[in-house]
Amino acid sequence: QVQLVESGGGLVQAGDSLRLSCVAHAEMICISAMGWYRQAPGKERELVATITSGGRSYYTEAVKGRFTISRFDMNRFTAKNTVHLQMNNLKPEDTATYYCNLDPDCTFYGGNYSRFLTGYDFGSWGQGTQVTVSS
Repeated sequence: QVQLVESGGGLVQAGDSLRLSCVAHAEMICISAMGWYRQAPGKERELVATITSGGRSYYTEAVKGRFTISRFDMNRFTAKNTVHLQMNNLKPEDTATYYCNLDPDCTFYGGNYSRFLTGYDFGSWGQGTQVTVSS
């Protein structure tokens, strides 16, 4: 079972930066990819960024050049896996609750984020972290 804990959100002004963190508590052998989503009030949850174990990343168009997803850090001794989302030049339209998730299907060498792109529901979700950007 996976437990996801997101943190790092806050209230900032347009143009500011935030660094979100996600700690996934999971006793599993490997993680194929991790990703960040966001959900604004009245809107569906959308994928923001994802990265494979091999370091291949994807960003939704709205955040390209402003957000950076980190390589995830897998600590096999503590069963904690950490991924960050560096968000620069924040805009009011980035206001949302941000969530992370992971794909434990390690069929492909180097990882695969395709299930993030196809909207797969990985089942376990954390509480998220709120990001509010004022203009």
